Amino acid sequence: MRKVGAFEAKNKLSQLLDEVERGEEVLITRHGKEVARLVPPKARFNHLEAREAVLRIREMSRGVTLGGIRVKDLIEEGRK
Repeated sequence: MRKVGAFEAKNKLSQLLDEVERGEEVLITRHGKEVARLVPPKARFNHLEAREAVLRIREMSRGVTLGGIRVKDLIEEGRK
């Protein structure tokens, strides 16, 4: 992780953003104390990947039963 002072960060913001875009983290300090951290954003939500995961879960649950127990009965049991 690269450490830069606030003045340098202000003057080289574009360069620092390029580094963060490549996956690096930048620690910004003021008078030697940590005040901010530039980090890459979290991965964006992938709708296709989520949809495929739901399909896999549904496929895995096919044929799985509760052995004749009703979900409503389980809910009621949990409320006691």
